[in-house]
Amino acid sequence: MPREFHSYTVEAIVLKHADWGEADRLLTLFTRQQGKIRALGKGVRKIRSRRAGHLEPFTHVSLQLAKSRDIPILTQAETINAFLPLRESLLAIGHASYVVELLDKFTYEEGENLSLFNLLVKTFERLANAELDPQLVLRYYEVRLLDYVGFRPELSQCVSCGAEIQPKAQYFSPARGGVLCPRCGRETAGAIPISQDALRYLRHFQRSSFAEAVRAHPTPEVYRELEGILQGYITYVLERGLNTPKFIREVGTYRPL
Repeated sequence: MPREFHSYTVEAIVLKHADWGEADRLLTLFTRQQGKIRALGKGVRKIRSRRAGHLEPFTHVSLQLAKSRDIPILTQAETINAFLPLRESLLAIGHASYVVELLDKFTYEEGENLSLFNLLVKTFERLANAELDPQLVLRYYEVRLLDYVGFRPELSQCVSCGAEIQPKAQYFSPARGGVLCPRCGRETAGAIPISQDALRYLRHFQRSSFAEAVRAHPTPEVYRELEGILQGYITYVLERGLNTPKFIREVGTYRPL
């Protein structure tokens, strides 16, 4: 009896790819239907392949996959949105690469996560919009991603004594996962100061839609403070640093990420 052939369609963002064999490519995808998966694109590195152009990182695609013993095999690919502005400069590439790296480090091949998929697509749309500040887009993305993957920082009560946080400068503890009142902050190893403005914007991003968050206008100094706090927390949670922030700092000429 001939073996039954199973195929199915997924909507995905291409996170990254790696060469496989002589002409194939191993794709890492974040899909609407199944979360993060891997798929094999057979022959896509051949010069005449019509699918290669649809499979570049950051591309929003519709894919037909065939089930196999190991990983799915790509049979068809169609671009939904190539997000071309994300490839127009090294800085834009760096921003998009950071979004991908952060998602990749925080997720496993564990099934559907529609919230994360929608966040990824919306973040690419926002980064491709020249009218939006990429710093705002990235900080909002970090806060939302931390929420969706279960590492939402506590910003309203002291994570040590439980006291309600007052509208003044406080401390933030990556190890404790949130803010500390001044008394507890001074007594906690590794706690870093956080200004009243930075804390206010973090709270705003945490509880607001992007349409509401985009009305925020932090100063460059506050953006740098937010970056440092969020990067410190992310690095602690992941137990490793990320590669793309360094790249962005090297190619950025006016504002470090």
